[in-house]
Amino acid sequence: MELNSLRQFLVVARLEHLSRAADELHIAQPSLSRTIARLESDVGVPLFDRSGRLRLNDTGRLFRDHVERALGELDAGRRAVTEATSQGLGTVRLASETFLTLTRPLAAYKRAHPAIEIALHWSPPEDMTRRLRAQEVDLCVASQPLHAEGLESVRLFEEAVGVGVPLDHPLASRTSVTIDELADQPFVTAREGHWLRRLLDRLFAARDLTPKIVCESDEHSAIADLISAGLGIGLAPAFARRSITQAPVAWIPVANPDCRRTVTLYWGTDNHLSAAARLMRTTITNWDWNTSEPQDKR
Repeated sequence: MELNSLRQFLVVARLEHLSRAADELHIAQPSLSRTIARLESDVGVPLFDRSGRLRLNDTGRLFRDHVERALGELDAGRRAVTEATSQGLGTVRLASETFLTLTRPLAAYKRAHPAIEIALHWSPPEDMTRRLRAQEVDLCVASQPLHAEGLESVRLFEEAVGVGVPLDHPLASRTSVTIDELADQPFVTAREGHWLRRLLDRLFAARDLTPKIVCESDEHSAIADLISAGLGIGLAPAFARRSITQAPVAWIPVANPDCRRTVTLYWGTDNHLSAAARLMRTTITNWDWNTSEPQDKR
């Protein structure tokens, strides 16, 4: 089995679509089809179900997990050799759902270690476990739990999530608001899968309600601007209130104990972490999230 064939298999397994995988890999679809067919012949069993839409079958999922770990170890080995021979600190690759929370610790890290290369990757939580297992990234920061074996974690902070409304909104002067009072309000929010959207859906479902969503945005920094412009209201974490880039909106606590988020740092239990990644882990875990300054936790 060639390494390139295994890497191509992982793309097809992730997308479960040959033409989209071929586009991402910048190769012809017939060539990719032949590669997958040869790989299945080498393994001795089909890896995909082909009745209708292409689907990774149980054997394919088992094989994918082993391929991810094997290729991840090879890549980790290359990085370890580079780090050892260059006598440097290496690089660090960090994935997160949002980097607004991490701006200040990242800036402090870069000031302290200007020679270290930092690679930032936006990632939805459902991809984080795979990326850690495949050692595509060193660290992940998630606002919702990752349930998988082989991960270690440190809880960074927990905070209330309120609702942001335009300054001239009828609710703007309220000291708190209930989910029932928000039932008929238009919401500006993130797309499905993002922690903010999942929290909104969960809070409403608990009351047998469905949020009235007027805008789904991939540009999460634009949500506050859209709220400020009067297009709707939206959930907003307390941390966002301290951002100087935040648009002028009124932030109102939600009278529900479940309207919170917990931000957690994850890494692979058996993953090789470069010195740069270990320093990043220390910086993030030692950060004082209440004052946005580093603190000594030794």
